[in-house]
Amino acid sequence: MTDIADPRTVPRSRSATGALASLSLAMLLSSLSTSIANVALPTLSLAFAASFTAVQWVVLAYLLAVTALIVSVGRLGDLVGRRLLLIAGLGLFSAASLAAALAPTLPLLIAARAAQGLGAAVMMALTIAFVGETVPKERTGSAMGLLGTMSAIGTALGPSFGGVLIASLGWRSIFLVNAALGVAAMLAAQRFLPMGGVKEDRGARREGARFDTVGTILLALTLAAYALAMTTGGGHFGGLNVALLAAAVLGAGLFLYAEGKVASPLVKLALFRDPVLAPSLAMNVLVSTVMMATLVVGPFFLSRALGLSEALVGIVLSIGPVVSALCGVVAGRVVDRLGASAMVVAGLALMAVGCVALTLLPGLFGVAGYATAIVLLTPGYQLFQAANNTAVMADVDGNERGVASGMLSLSRNLGLVTGTAVMGWLFAFAVGTRDMAGAAPEAVAGGMRVTFAVAAGLVVVAVVIAVGRSWRRAK
Repeated sequence: MTDIADPRTVPRSRSATGALASLSLAMLLSSLSTSIANVALPTLSLAFAASFTAVQWVVLAYLLAVTALIVSVGRLGDLVGRRLLLIAGLGLFSAASLAAALAPTLPLLIAARAAQGLGAAVMMALTIAFVGETVPKERTGSAMGLLGTMSAIGTALGPSFGGVLIASLGWRSIFLVNAALGVAAMLAAQRFLPMGGVKEDRGARREGARFDTVGTILLALTLAAYALAMTTGGGHFGGLNVALLAAAVLGAGLFLYAEGKVASPLVKLALFRDPVLAPSLAMNVLVSTVMMATLVVGPFFLSRALGLSEALVGIVLSIGPVVSALCGVVAGRVVDRLGASAMVVAGLALMAVGCVALTLLPGLFGVAGYATAIVLLTPGYQLFQAANNTAVMADVDGNERGVASGMLSLSRNLGLVTGTAVMGWLFAFAVGTRDMAGAAPEAVAGGMRVTFAVAAGLVVVAVVIAVGRSWRRAK
């Protein structure tokens, strides 16, 4: 890490290495808190004598809070100071984790998880934004790769670490660990993070910039409606889903109208016309949708088509996160050396090869073919993420770093939510049944091929967007 950070970029009283460490811990916690709770759902169902549908809100409340508020807290960081808000977010995350650990009822646990999600939204939005204030431009890619590595480690560590904690100490321990790590991250941030962004924030306030409350409410309601439309119904898209999706479309229209009328909007509409940011957001949605397909389709293919046991399925599924953790920093260094624009295209090209491999190799070589395809797909994803984030942060104005970082994280979350619903529906349609337990192995294998053929097509669309962006910038 010492070759990523340059001590000359921060005040002498603080360590750039310590700043990157605190940002990395914040990123680790936000991803760990998502995956660690999933493994606790069966235990929570027994502990509170609640249905599985009810305890799913322990996960959903966290994801909804992150998705609905991540852009708003990014903008708030631009206005009040990112260091102050990140420390407050870490404090909220820690307090909410403690409240979750002590929750006597399921509704209180769900409420605590929603508050934890708000803290995580601050952490996700501002860690990327802070890179520009702790790392020189020529090493931004390495820092982005490090953050990607920490996110992958958190995702990979959650299920196994959570399972060990629950088996030995009970379900409350998973939230107590989050609280303790959150306090450590908060103290590290307070000690090491520079006071970056304050000068720009004061300038913004002098120009009359205010926090857009109406825009915040409209965007939060719109995003919550969309996320609920994509996640409720257990895979069946019924009348409630249609109503929620219609509400999301209406909310998006109202949000855009309101943003065009206020003097200090939450999101400047000009950002959607930015030649770097707008294509980056579109590519992020497409790529995250594709990556979610591996989590939605992979378990069914491995268990039903290849006949693997649950333990072996878990081991094979861990290959992706482990590869991500190993190649994140390397991908970032490649971006620094060869340039962000070229590496966006290279990462997407490798992802396309991985998707094609997932349509062909598992049917020919079984588990070895699946693992080989994942080993191709995952480094491409990490290379894309490091390059895409670096391109945006290098291009965006200093006063807009928080909101731009929030929009990047939001586009990723929207892709994951969309991928869960759309790729899951596509897989079920291709298999020919919603009852995967009774589906024939050949049908499941066919559904896998169809799903990743479509995924390859989505990645090709992202490649076209990336090439078009590079061409426009070169003119």
